[in-house]
Amino acid sequence: MTAYRIKDVARINRRTLSEATNPGCEFKYIDIGAVDGLGNVDIPNERVTFAAAPSRARRLAPSGAVIVSTVRTYLRAIAVVPSSQDPLVFSTGFAVLEAESKIESRFLGYYCCSQPFIHEIVARSTGVSYPAINASEIGNLTIPLPPLEEQRRIADLLDAETARIDQLSAAMRTQDALLAQRRLCVVDSVRDGTEGCAPSARLGYLTTLVTSGSRGWSEYVSDTGELFFRSANLHSDRITAKLANVAYVDVPEAAAAEARRARIVAGDVLIGITGANAGWVCLAGDDVSGGYVSQHVCLVRPDPRHLNGEWLALLMASPTVQSDLLGSQYGGTKTQLSLPDVREIHIPTIPIQRQVQAARSVRRRIDIIDRQRTLRLRQLQILAERRQALITAAVTGQFDVSTASGRNVTEGVTV
Repeated sequence: MTAYRIKDVARINRRTLSEATNPGCEFKYIDIGAVDGLGNVDIPNERVTFAAAPSRARRLAPSGAVIVSTVRTYLRAIAVVPSSQDPLVFSTGFAVLEAESKIESRFLGYYCCSQPFIHEIVARSTGVSYPAINASEIGNLTIPLPPLEEQRRIADLLDAETARIDQLSAAMRTQDALLAQRRLCVVDSVRDGTEGCAPSARLGYLTTLVTSGSRGWSEYVSDTGELFFRSANLHSDRITAKLANVAYVDVPEAAAAEARRARIVAGDVLIGITGANAGWVCLAGDDVSGGYVSQHVCLVRPDPRHLNGEWLALLMASPTVQSDLLGSQYGGTKTQLSLPDVREIHIPTIPIQRQVQAARSVRRRIDIIDRQRTLRLRQLQILAERRQALITAAVTGQFDVSTASGRNVTEGVTV
């Protein structure tokens, strides 16, 4: 192989929309977030005009060119530009590489998705919170090139093998989506046997406390103290707490009386009431007991004579109740709930023992589905690792593509 600088075999950022572009010119805009780490490009449905587009919507790239994110490089947003009937314009956060005569465009695309190239991009990026690299520095990176005919054979092999992997991955993602839908049905089954035959009562009558955290507690946030439960600690699809990113509050004695009502007890049901997390539900366990809810979280304390906490949490998380809770009379979706909204929810009044049995049955079936989904996600990860290892091995000459199918490439893949 002969090593070249990328700028010697590819044009970089050759075409750009000028400021003189017609303000009414329409296109589809691709930003960094639209490209994932597997090289997929999510093309938006809607067009934008040049006048309405962000100022960074400037890069032009033909089908087959390679786009390489030069900002937030840890996201590995690198892809080959797909064919599109609509004009595509890319963010200036991408470097656009267009192959010239010495390099097969597909080989360039695969090389830019290989581990050595990605490693160099990430390693050379500067900045902590927003690491970036200059397009000129990308141009100075070296690329080992076999003869052009060999490049085409490598690209042909990778086209076939990555298509096979991508097809299998798509089937697994479909299975996971079906499992996710099945999970929602199972959660909704917590209501089975209550429709039309069980009397109901307002939630406020079946609880001992419905409240939220106090305003102005941001000044109490500290590195130590008690857990401060925020809407960020809620999951969209499960009733356990999300504790990967936690905050703490050091409540002064002067605010102790006010804080007492917002203190979490195991068995409480915590509900997001503002923003994108409105309606998300958590059953408080020992991991959050003793903490305090923020003003964006509603704390519901079930009356143990009438309500089982787990059953109530599952009921609140069920699609039917979520629809009633968040749907507006105009067919929209609420982004904010009030405490009266929560108190007014009608709850079937069935015996506690039936609630416990229903919650136990739903939890058991959910656990089975979650194990299946975990397995699917692990299989998807392995396929992604295999895809990466195959591309890297092929473009760096680790096997003879004239005889290899690529199916035995496992270097870098962990099981």
